[in-house]
Amino acid sequence: MTERTHTEVAARRPGLSAAEVAERVARGEVNDVPVRSSRSVTGIVRANVFTRFNAIIGVLFLIILMVGPIQDGLFGIVIVANTAIGIVQELRAKRTLDSLAVIGEARPTVRRDGAAVRIPTSGIVLGDLIELGPGDKVVVDGETAEADGLEIDESLLTGETEPVIKRDGDPVMSGSFVVAGGGAFTATRVGREAYAARLAEEASRFTLVNSELRGGISRILKYVTWLMVPTAVGLVISQFTVESHDWRESVRRTIGGITPMVPEGLVLLTSMAFAIGVIRLGRRQCLVQELPAIEGLARVDTVCLDKTGTLTEGGMDVTELRTLDGADRDRAARALAALGGVESRPNASLQAIIDAYPPAGADGWRCTAALPFSSARGYSGAAFAEPGGGAGTWLLGAPDVLLPDGHPALAEADRLGGTGLRVLLLSRSERAPGDPRAARAVDPQALVVLEQRLRPDAADTLRYFAEQDVRTKVISGDNARSVGAVAGKLGLPGAERPVDARRLPREREAMAAAVEEGSVFGRVTPQQKREMVGALQSRGHHVAMTGDGVNDVLALKDADIGVAMGSGSEATRAVAQIVLLDNSFTSLPSVVAEGRRVIGNITRVATLFLTKTVFSVLLALLVVFWQIPYPFLPRHLTLLSTLTIGVPAFFLALAPNRERARPQFVRRVLRYATPAGVICGLAAFATYLVARHHYTGAGALNAETSAATLALFLLELWVLAIVARPYTWWRIVLVLAMVAGFGVVLVVPALQRFFALKLVGEQVPWTAVAIVAVAGVALEVAWSWVRRREPKALAAAAASS
Repeated sequence: MTERTHTEVAARRPGLSAAEVAERVARGEVNDVPVRSSRSVTGIVRANVFTRFNAIIGVLFLIILMVGPIQDGLFGIVIVANTAIGIVQELRAKRTLDSLAVIGEARPTVRRDGAAVRIPTSGIVLGDLIELGPGDKVVVDGETAEADGLEIDESLLTGETEPVIKRDGDPVMSGSFVVAGGGAFTATRVGREAYAARLAEEASRFTLVNSELRGGISRILKYVTWLMVPTAVGLVISQFTVESHDWRESVRRTIGGITPMVPEGLVLLTSMAFAIGVIRLGRRQCLVQELPAIEGLARVDTVCLDKTGTLTEGGMDVTELRTLDGADRDRAARALAALGGVESRPNASLQAIIDAYPPAGADGWRCTAALPFSSARGYSGAAFAEPGGGAGTWLLGAPDVLLPDGHPALAEADRLGGTGLRVLLLSRSERAPGDPRAARAVDPQALVVLEQRLRPDAADTLRYFAEQDVRTKVISGDNARSVGAVAGKLGLPGAERPVDARRLPREREAMAAAVEEGSVFGRVTPQQKREMVGALQSRGHHVAMTGDGVNDVLALKDADIGVAMGSGSEATRAVAQIVLLDNSFTSLPSVVAEGRRVIGNITRVATLFLTKTVFSVLLALLVVFWQIPYPFLPRHLTLLSTLTIGVPAFFLALAPNRERARPQFVRRVLRYATPAGVICGLAAFATYLVARHHYTGAGALNAETSAATLALFLLELWVLAIVARPYTWWRIVLVLAMVAGFGVVLVVPALQRFFALKLVGEQVPWTAVAIVAVAGVALEVAWSWVRRREPKALAAAAASS
């Protein structure tokens, strides 16, 4: 027998005893680095409450409470409600993230009291003996205690791309991962002393940094602050000069001019959209490890897929063992059984071979040297001895890696691969398996034919991406024709022209052109996957990469969005932004759709908020210049903001939206919000001047304000109607409901008194409607101009990037 069980390995090194573990725990020698899946409760409350604009609004609210009446302080109550909603939604998202993080957390295998057990990362203590296998992540620093062809990739820490062969006594660093072989290491530094923990001490796994959306909103708020300060000072001086006989009215009019400048709900809705996105994806068993990933998903225009585990299910079946050149079938079967017994953690192909040829079939063969499988190498091998001599070195790997060009067996392997089957070559060699020359002169013995199981939902998923204008590229380490055949069965365009990655040009620009043109690539090494992702990014593409194996780690890390399968290796889950915990490829469309919904809808509602900010600043400047009372009281603008921005924005922010996100968020929002705000401000002010000329005597100011409020409401409603396009039944109902709400305020006497709104006569209200009609035409013209200009602006942005 060649199989080595956990029990046999543990007999060599039993690991710590329960008493030793308890002693180390008592001394605090535990891997106690907190896994923060989200902001703390305190952090969430602080982020939602203690903001720059909440402070401004809070001060203004306290002033209104002192001068009264209470209805002019409604804006403060709205802010409190909005903040509470934001906190509740983020807390819900936190619970979702925390529960999913526990499910997706790595659970390393340690030896204790002679037995191999899986424990949480936080349960490791100093001196623990931790086992390693292909795809495992090194979770703490240590020293190699056992090495069986152990190769570790430290590129994520050192930048060195070549795997490092580890021998007994060699150090291992947390944050690296195993690419081949196996072994065990003793933990020498745990907790905050570990290398990776020191690098990431201040980092949170779930963060809002590096987000164009959040960064753009921060820039907008900065611009607003610059505009607010001088405008507010001028408004204060103006109103106290104009209304010198009534300082309380001056205060109310001043606050009425300042509060609408603040886009107070924009940050709330952005945070809420992110939080609800996390919750929705969590229900689909998608763990979002970085919040900007939701935004990044919306920008994805290219998805790179690994075939195995993504288009195909993990399992395979051996369908045929085809001997070559009269080789002994029984001996080939015994060799396969022996090779299966060598690997303690077989991959999918070898597991299928083990199922077909159990290690018991190689009784009497003793392994003397072994070479574990590596994606970069393309084969594995072992040397065996048997009673009476014989056995020798056997290699198992890709035919086109082990055989020279033109070999007759290659044509047969290529023919089988062209039908979608996977083909491995079993061969003998005169050299030791670890000798780099072992694969250069082999004696082929048999072709092992494996059938891959296609995911039943893969074709529908590929069709969805095609409909959404997202290009799909299959990048695999398997034979190019085999990969192309599988992709062809699923209907992927371009699958009939698979590309062998070994023939890709090395020069970056030439590679980028080849990768952009092709759809299916085979024989791709891990380093090439990384280079291909970079080549696509150099062409301006936003790339999502999916994978589950250790050979995908580098590409996942460099992609704009890395998506790992929950059953994948610890290393892939650690570097990915999204983890599909249910391993369902069908989750990807919903993941992409969620990203598009978030950023597309935030762009919509940001236009509403900034239109209000622009016309508020303009109105304040016009009032200062004309030296007249500000047209509105705080209660009027609170009512308008609620009906035309607050309530509609809430529904629009959560609505479905499949439009792919486009760059230049700030410019795109301001491109329409600025002219729309100017048009609204000028039209409302013109209505106010007409009303001031018409109304005289007691109550004139309220009549003037009511006419201006009517005009401003209709104009903001017009902007809402434009932003809500394309219309659906519920969007039409939403707009009509807001009209009905304002109508109720105008006709119910109690609400008229509460909001100080009453239209007097017919001439001025109808004049206001006429002014709105003219301004509405201007809004439509501005919108059309922006829509025509947008493709040119996007092209210019792409060229500059």
